[in-house]
Amino acid sequence: MKGHISKDHVHLFESVPPTICVSKLVQLMKGRISRKLLMEDKNLQKQYWGQYLWASRYFVTSSGNIIDKMVKDYIENQDVEKDDDFRISGN
Repeated sequence: MKGHISKDHVHLFESVPPTICVSKLVQLMKGRISRKLLMEDKNLQKQYWGQYLWASRYFVTSSGNIIDKMVKDYIENQDVEKDDDFRISGN
């Protein structure tokens, strides 16, 4: 639904049905993104050969409708002075 990528961390605000295990979702997302990045960037392949691209840790929390707006605003306003960050916007 919303996201922001900085140099050393990623913020994602997603809507996930309760039937999906959050740890499995994070594992799949990290795996697919790592594979895509390493296939597209040969320098990353050399730098991370035999290593992990992502840290093994992550933080997840749930929110209600009132908090959703606050979280979206927080993500949207991350590093507003930097132009080189990547943002994802949705609903």
